[in-house]
Amino acid sequence: MKFRTESDTLGKVQIPMDSLWGPQTQRSINNFKIGKEGSMPIEIIYAYAILKKACAKSNYELGTVEKAKMELIVKACDEIIEGKHDKEFPLVIWQTGSGTQTNMNVNEVIANRAIEILGGKKGTKKPVHPNDHVNKSQSTNDVFPTAMHISVAKETISKMLPSLKILEKELKRKSNEFKNIVKIGRTHLQDATPLSLGQEFSGYHFQVKKSIERIEYALKEILFLAQGGTAVGTGINSKKNFDKKIVKEIAKFTKIKFKPASNKFAE
Repeated sequence: MKFRTESDTLGKVQIPMDSLWGPQTQRSINNFKIGKEGSMPIEIIYAYAILKKACAKSNYELGTVEKAKMELIVKACDEIIEGKHDKEFPLVIWQTGSGTQTNMNVNEVIANRAIEILGGKKGTKKPVHPNDHVNKSQSTNDVFPTAMHISVAKETISKMLPSLKILEKELKRKSNEFKNIVKIGRTHLQDATPLSLGQEFSGYHFQVKKSIERIEYALKEILFLAQGGTAVGTGINSKKNFDKKIVKEIAKFTKIKFKPASNKFAE
């Protein structure tokens, strides 16, 4: 395997030539060879890309990132969302802090892909820098919880709830279909008293129905996003209304009614 040499504040790092990630990602690969639970879920990565895209657009609108850099970041993010770079996110779920390594993994991949699109050399951090541009006005402390909320909301709305509603509908149909079938109920592994199979299935149906209602209720809280709080919740190092602009972009892209968290210290 051929390698390229990149540098960070800790020194030089050898990185596989074909990889889009950078030194922070490589250090995590080298130092966190633990656990068998697998890598960070790709749904989190896609949510990260949605968020980074929204941040780039918001930073451009606020005058803190140039249009050309914003467009490159957006293009790289779109490719990630489309699943074109899944292999570039190898980090395990065991990490330091609040997911800093995955945040940097995403930043580095976006920056290097943007440079690559221009025909530049990966690892130069020019003209797109993983921290100064991709991570502009952000901190892992608000980025990671925001990505988690985006991914949970997307998966819940697009997969979990539709599947549960199909199951609920079918169980309701079966409870009617089985209403005239009498069986013996059992408690403590013994025959107890009679009931219909339809009554039994009505219990299954109602449990799923109530579970759907609970999930939909809990989802309301998931729609509040921490982004804009940056490192500690004060919003320092981001411009006024950055959070509102980001949430507007994310909502427009996902078609989900996300909202800025009212108290970012809590998020």
